[in-house]
Amino acid sequence: MKKNIKVHGILFLYFHYWDKNAPTIVDHINSFPKYSKFKVWALNTERGFPKGLKKLEFDIILLHYSLFGQKYVLFNDFMEYLKNSRSSYKIAFFQDEYHYCQQRFKFLNDYNFNCVYTLLHPDYFKDVYEKYTRVPRIIPTLTGYVDDNLIKNAKKYSQPDSMRDIDIGYRARKLPWYMGKGAQEKSEIGERFIEYVKGTELKLDIAYTEGSRLYGNKWYKFLGNQKACLGAEAGASIFDIQDVVRPEYERLKAENPSITYAEMSERLLNKWEGKIPNRVISPRIFEAAAFHICQILYEDKYQGILKPMVDYIPLKKDFSNFDEVIELYRDTRFRKQIIENCYQDLITSGNYTYKKFISDFDEELAKQGYDYRLSRNKRQNMMVWFALNKDMPSRVIPRYVIYIGNKTISFLSGLISSTGFGKKFIKPILKPAWTIIYRFIYVRLVKRFYNL
Repeated sequence: MKKNIKVHGILFLYFHYWDKNAPTIVDHINSFPKYSKFKVWALNTERGFPKGLKKLEFDIILLHYSLFGQKYVLFNDFMEYLKNSRSSYKIAFFQDEYHYCQQRFKFLNDYNFNCVYTLLHPDYFKDVYEKYTRVPRIIPTLTGYVDDNLIKNAKKYSQPDSMRDIDIGYRARKLPWYMGKGAQEKSEIGERFIEYVKGTELKLDIAYTEGSRLYGNKWYKFLGNQKACLGAEAGASIFDIQDVVRPEYERLKAENPSITYAEMSERLLNKWEGKIPNRVISPRIFEAAAFHICQILYEDKYQGILKPMVDYIPLKKDFSNFDEVIELYRDTRFRKQIIENCYQDLITSGNYTYKKFISDFDEELAKQGYDYRLSRNKRQNMMVWFALNKDMPSRVIPRYVIYIGNKTISFLSGLISSTGFGKKFIKPILKPAWTIIYRFIYVRLVKRFYNL
């Protein structure tokens, strides 16, 4: 059997739809090839498995957290490749670790991972990864960092404080109860703040529904037009280590759709609450700092990064100091000082940049015996590029056609819906017709050129 070609460098697997993703996810993905001293071969698994990859054996295989959601978006060929890459140093980044724990542990053990980057506090490593996996190296990380693009967008979209129309802005969404009390705080702070602020002249733009979320430039414009924002710790306060909370939650909801949060807590949630905390600082904290927004946050730990009354105005979770918070916000000099402190601590200090994060990542690899200089061999990299890209058209074009088709159908549906005849007679046949075309493209083209 022909021996695989050894490649010095990092194979970086991630998942990204054709549509735009949240900027924080994109920045995290881009940081590895952008800042690492190692040669990083970034491969979007959404575009299929390159046939030439089977012949290559990389020093390091890195899996991004975008691959791990409700299901692992790795096709069978990728899973087989991981299994056969026995000599590779395998690293996995995780977020939203509070659920599908047993699936994650099995995956790490079955494919012999060497290192995990986790949002868990080191105090709980022994209760999670050290207890359920054989992974020898566990490293704490953050949900996101400060990228050069964030600073550029902040300069581009930020308005002077006096010209900002929104006093206090916020976007969130309601999260499932099985994530615990902590997860409910993200929508709760917005909901309660609206009630408390009634009767004042403050201009709010606060929403906590899925449909109110903003992306891309719309999000940046929103940030640049607010003087202050709300916030709370991200993550969950129930860590479903045995994968039993969510199934039981769903069973109880199906059994009694009108069950209240208090009843659900009494019957299920309370006994799991806070056993393994998974509360973290959100990337939105860094965004707000970069956009010079005064942050009014639930008083909490924020992984020891933020200090109350220095970097943010602390709001008690029972709203008992609400009047004081509003007074502090209205104090222009105080608000300006809070903004400057936060900008200095999170942005100017350089402690939380992607450059530093990747520098520390590279240093960790060096400790494991890997030399980035070996990965900068031009002859090797030309060969790898050809191996990974020679079948690119057969992998990507069918998917791109499908993407364009979906966008076209959405556009035409909206256009046709504006007329009574179109809405009644044409729109109902558009999607069924596209489904037939989609199946033809997927089955005839994708499976013909590439074995999914």
